[in-house]
Amino acid sequence: MANKEKYYVVWVGVTPGVYASWTECQLQVNGYKGARYKSFNTRSEAEAAYQSSPDDYTVAPGRKSPTAAASTEEQAGGRRASAPDAPLPNEVIENALAVDAACSGNPGQMEYRGVHVESRQQLFHFGPMYGTNNIGEFLAIVHGLALLKQKQLDLPLYSDSRNAILWVKKKKCKTTLPRNAKTEALFQLIERAERWLSTNTYTTPILKWETDRWGEIPADFGRK
Repeated sequence: MANKEKYYVVWVGVTPGVYASWTECQLQVNGYKGARYKSFNTRSEAEAAYQSSPDDYTVAPGRKSPTAAASTEEQAGGRRASAPDAPLPNEVIENALAVDAACSGNPGQMEYRGVHVESRQQLFHFGPMYGTNNIGEFLAIVHGLALLKQKQLDLPLYSDSRNAILWVKKKKCKTTLPRNAKTEALFQLIERAERWLSTNTYTTPILKWETDRWGEIPADFGRK
């Protein structure tokens, strides 16, 4: 799934303004009662909207507007009236981080990334480097956990890899990939991730993305 660049206007939040990433926006509105914000496709649109009243673009918390329901975000709960791509099932938590990995060959050139479910904003990307898909999935989860803890973001994390979720819970990457000169840099990353898991606590729920029911995870690279 291709990443879509977004700009975010915060009218009511910790520090109102225009932000170029979902992470920055989330820091302004997460836990802020009555926060009002909205995403735009271009900076010029966002800057023009910031100079206008939020009532022109959003529904105030606690109010319902039938005429605006199809095109605005409802800020309570951080949900969007219309998703950027195909609508997600109601059971999916949209204010969440999704991670995924891709590998050209297995082993082969591996990369991973994290994407905000609702906005499809890419929050991080790593690679490519030689590895396996399972290792990438493991590293992606740990990267996501570390980022959410660093930014103090109270979001769940989705992964579609049962193996990687189990490895993270056991705090050990159970790969059978040989450690040699070609994979040494990767194994150093694995050891750093395992060390982080062993020395940090986190409250982030790690949830299984149910691909059969929901389609590809939002962080999917779209190469299948």
